[in-house]
Amino acid sequence: WRAALQNYLGAQHPPVTPAHTPLALPFELREIVPRTAQRWNGPPTRAVKAGTRFSGSDFRLGVRPVLRTTRGWARGSLTWSNIPHMANRLSLDLGQHRWFCQFVAIHRAGASIDPGNDPDWVLLDDFVNPVLWQLLEQAGLLGIAFVVPGTGAQIRIATGSVLTMDLGQTETGITLTPRLIVGGAPSDLSTARAIDRHGVYTFELDSPMNLVLAPSENLFSTEELALLAGGGRQPLTIPREAGPEFLQSYLPKLREQLMVASADGSMMLPPPPLPVLVLTAAFGTRHSLELVWHWEHRRRSAPPPDLGVVLPLGILPSEWLPAEAADNGAAPTPLPASLRGIDAAEFAAKKLPRLRMLAGVRVETVGSEPDYQELTGTPLLSVTTIATAKDDWFNLGVVVTVDGRTIPFTPLFRALARGRRKLLLVDGSYLSLAHPAFAPLAALINEAKDLDEWETGPLISRYQISLWSDFEDLADVSVPALQWRALLTDVRADAPHRIAPPRGLVAQLRPYQQDGLDWLAFLWRHQLGGLLADDMGLGKTLQCLALVQYTREASVDSAGASQLPFLVVAPTSVIPNWVAEAAHFTPDLRVRGVTSTEANSERPISDLAAGADIIVTSYTLLRLDFQAYQGVRWAGLILDEAQFVKNPASKVHECALELSVRFKLAVTGTPMENSLAELHSLFAIVAPGLFASARRFAEKYARPIENRPVGISSGHGSGESPAVIAQVRADRLATLRRRIRPFMLRRNKDMVAADLPAKQEQTLTVELADEHRDLYDLFLQRERQKLLGLLEDLDRNRFTVFRSLTLLRLLALDASLLDAKYSSIPSSKLDALFEQLEEVLAEGHRALIFSQFTSYLHKAAARLAKAGIEYSYLDGSTRKRGAVIEEFKNGCAPVFLISLKAGGFGINLTEADYVFILDPWWNPATENQAVDRTHRIGQHKNVMVYRLIAADTIEEKVMKLKERKAALFDVVIEDEDLFSAALTADDIRDLLG
Repeated sequence: WRAALQNYLGAQHPPVTPAHTPLALPFELREIVPRTAQRWNGPPTRAVKAGTRFSGSDFRLGVRPVLRTTRGWARGSLTWSNIPHMANRLSLDLGQHRWFCQFVAIHRAGASIDPGNDPDWVLLDDFVNPVLWQLLEQAGLLGIAFVVPGTGAQIRIATGSVLTMDLGQTETGITLTPRLIVGGAPSDLSTARAIDRHGVYTFELDSPMNLVLAPSENLFSTEELALLAGGGRQPLTIPREAGPEFLQSYLPKLREQLMVASADGSMMLPPPPLPVLVLTAAFGTRHSLELVWHWEHRRRSAPPPDLGVVLPLGILPSEWLPAEAADNGAAPTPLPASLRGIDAAEFAAKKLPRLRMLAGVRVETVGSEPDYQELTGTPLLSVTTIATAKDDWFNLGVVVTVDGRTIPFTPLFRALARGRRKLLLVDGSYLSLAHPAFAPLAALINEAKDLDEWETGPLISRYQISLWSDFEDLADVSVPALQWRALLTDVRADAPHRIAPPRGLVAQLRPYQQDGLDWLAFLWRHQLGGLLADDMGLGKTLQCLALVQYTREASVDSAGASQLPFLVVAPTSVIPNWVAEAAHFTPDLRVRGVTSTEANSERPISDLAAGADIIVTSYTLLRLDFQAYQGVRWAGLILDEAQFVKNPASKVHECALELSVRFKLAVTGTPMENSLAELHSLFAIVAPGLFASARRFAEKYARPIENRPVGISSGHGSGESPAVIAQVRADRLATLRRRIRPFMLRRNKDMVAADLPAKQEQTLTVELADEHRDLYDLFLQRERQKLLGLLEDLDRNRFTVFRSLTLLRLLALDASLLDAKYSSIPSSKLDALFEQLEEVLAEGHRALIFSQFTSYLHKAAARLAKAGIEYSYLDGSTRKRGAVIEEFKNGCAPVFLISLKAGGFGINLTEADYVFILDPWWNPATENQAVDRTHRIGQHKNVMVYRLIAADTIEEKVMKLKERKAALFDVVIEDEDLFSAALTADDIRDLLG
């Protein structure tokens, strides 16, 4: 046994092995030497020396074999090509020799031999096989040294690397910063290069030179390779006003392509999107239904969750759920199922609607549902309402009888809400929903609410007053709830009853302002929200202050809500105006403005609200300190300049929607700028339940009213004849007006013309200089050829299209805005402006000058300074905004230069009586806001408005387009003609025509 153990333990004295020549692997940065006519021969790469100044040259990381000599490591006669044959000649270690042969073979496997490659070096940048990292680990075990030329130079193989896009939140906006982490430490992206898709290396050119190599945690995407190659390395700042657009439209796409994080925690990022569980439900012949499931993955999505997380217990039969995962390792899905007869009908009526409502599940249907026994009698309808535990909702009871048989309303409702043609009952009978008696009921059901969103049955909101009237007209019998009768009586009156102005109001209300107070008091009495949409400059703030004063003086709420403070949310720049006007018109009210977060002010919101009548804060602070505001009991919420919450995807909209307060009032002169969807988002806050979801609102109102209906093949509105389309639009428009009438008050300046001075508007057409004209026409032809082919898919190419339109707008203004090399071309529009200013200022008038382009305002400012004319200046970068405004109001400067975005709201500049708009755009609301800085209550002079338009340019076409776009606002709000809200491909073709 002793002898046998020696086979395992080995000899006590190991045999003497012959000495071998050690091999090493040097790593060297190589600069690619481009081929030219003068330099067509010689090595294609050359060494980069330590201390070389990095200038973004085309570097590669090369390796080659070297062996130990008496003078150190040297190449000698050894090359990648001959090393397989040099094992015996150079007495190489067999393990090291085999490693080098495998290394070069794996690198060159499948690669073509292209002229110009450097045969002396293996460039790791294009080492395709990720086995590289195992090879480097093996090299250390075999004693192969890694060396870097130069005294003290070092090389390190790190454990891993990750490339992220870091998001941060600052006062100016959202910052995007590419970050590379190598071995757990940040690394400079400018000196980092990718090793194919599976690793990186970084280098320091200082003496001594340092190299670090590391595998990547995941294979790099094309976008990540572009970052490593130099594209988009610089930090990017998304302006604060564009934050919602970035978060909604760009961040999800960015997260699909790159790894996104927030190192400082200033931004809360949602978890990666989960895969979607897709159910394909195929309706076949003989009342058959085939169900098949699969997971739909998106790039960089999280692993599929457990089925129990996606599918609530009991929604599917237990035998449909897999007992264990599939053999191929794929995520488990419910088992396929085949249903027949009533099982198929019941699953379609009950299970599919529930599945559609689940987050993470999408249902796709194939085929159409079959028919069953038919009841052909005339349906009879009765409706009732019964108060629920929720103050704002009533149970809607609907009973339908056909041929003496009572039809359960829940499945009937589901069928009508989904536009189904037939309804299968439990007893096997069915009825056709195409009967004319069901058409108005189906329309009202679609208007009222999606059944899928209700848990206990159909409900009707107190805000759906006109909808109840439609039900009453439709039904054979109707019984409203007692709690609703007083509200219905008030609403059906011609106008809210008159109230006396509050005693503490230090103002003489104009007649229309008294009407506004009466209407606001009506909403307050019934604790209903609303939208005060008076034209800009008609005293909306005064009417709101009068309402608050009225609630302080009248005991209109037995619950004591009239003694709680009101929360006013406004743009930051408008907060001082609210505080000042409250002090002027309602001095008895205790008003406190909030200008910083709780953390910075070190005073809780609840303490500020205690004993106050009005708290005025900003939209930003509401978003940042939402939980603090949610923790206070408020009498009401007033959203001033409410267009700030019109984006339903924004965080501030969510805050306004979720704030626990019964009475909510939106105040804005522009309740709708671009689309009816903005109107829906406002009413979702102030009148929840007035309309269904945004999707249903779009189907019911926005699409038929704003655009030509597409795909309607049957039923009311089918076909494409102009008469049918016009009738559908008229019907939907009338219904929409009827729904919103009790909850929106709108008076424009034409209605109160006696209270305002005259306003005259004039368009000044400016002829471009000949050289300017030639340049504009040249660019117009180029952009037209580029864009017309992109308009077939406008949504995909919208950024490119609008960039070209902006280029043409700049060129129509001043050629030097496009490129400084055109500064010698005369600026015809500025010349025309100063011709007008000379006369205006000579007569002692003061003028506001607006432009959307700050670069153009700077040129105007330079001309004013050169002419010795004093001026004030305001744009988005102005820090002391209030001081600049007061300087103009109280100073003697005759001219105020203002960017449209910075000066579009919250400013009262009645000291000026002339307005110059230097560049038009298609959205009329923007220009109206600019003009109304001076044409408003408090102005005693006639107001002159001049629009300077460059002849035969995009500006002339913009003016025509603007007239068409203004009509959408009028058609819904002020009863004029109807046109589309969106900027369509046809509109852009007109601009380029």
